[in-house]
Amino acid sequence: MDILLVAATEAEISPLLDTGFIVGDNYRNRHRITILITGVGMVATAYAMGKQLATATYQLAINPGIAGSFNRSLALGDIVQVEQDVFAELGAEDGEQFIPIDALGFGTAVQYPIKGSPETGLPLAKAITVNKVHGHIPTIKKTMQQYNPDIESMEGAAFFYACAQNNVPCVQVRAISNVVEQRDRDNWNIPLAIKKLNEFVSTYLDQLTGNP
Repeated sequence: MDILLVAATEAEISPLLDTGFIVGDNYRNRHRITILITGVGMVATAYAMGKQLATATYQLAINPGIAGSFNRSLALGDIVQVEQDVFAELGAEDGEQFIPIDALGFGTAVQYPIKGSPETGLPLAKAITVNKVHGHIPTIKKTMQQYNPDIESMEGAAFFYACAQNNVPCVQVRAISNVVEQRDRDNWNIPLAIKKLNEFVSTYLDQLTGNP
């Protein structure tokens, strides 16, 4: 099958690229793979995917990346499949209250993979997509009360949105690089998250079935 592999940064999938992830003419396990590096953030992701999907069709899109975890049961390096993602900041403030874009009547904040998208066997997680990653306790508490998310990223909901608009089955997988808390990079482990993420994606692609 034709697969679009979407990553925000090359660093997140560099182990795959460095170890011969793509064999021959961009094939892996008889599947033709196109790699799209979008840049960080939902705007860059939406633009890059819109441009790509306007010129080519794919039977599956995969978005591997790292994420921060609100869910303390998730350890650094754990991998989850995102079953729901939300544009968490899309809406309006009304004093201390936040009104989601849905309630305003101007769109839909919650995004899902389209029906028929494959499962990976990973634990399922609910995510939020943000322009500003959380690192301040009061806003973390408010966000958890509003959405009760497991993880956050800066691209996931845009990935789901682009796939839904083009009716492309999709999978978003995230490896935990840090706990969402008062910002302290000494507690992060991005190398471990990237290592575990790439090991999973490599195995998943080798096991993936479907028409070549």
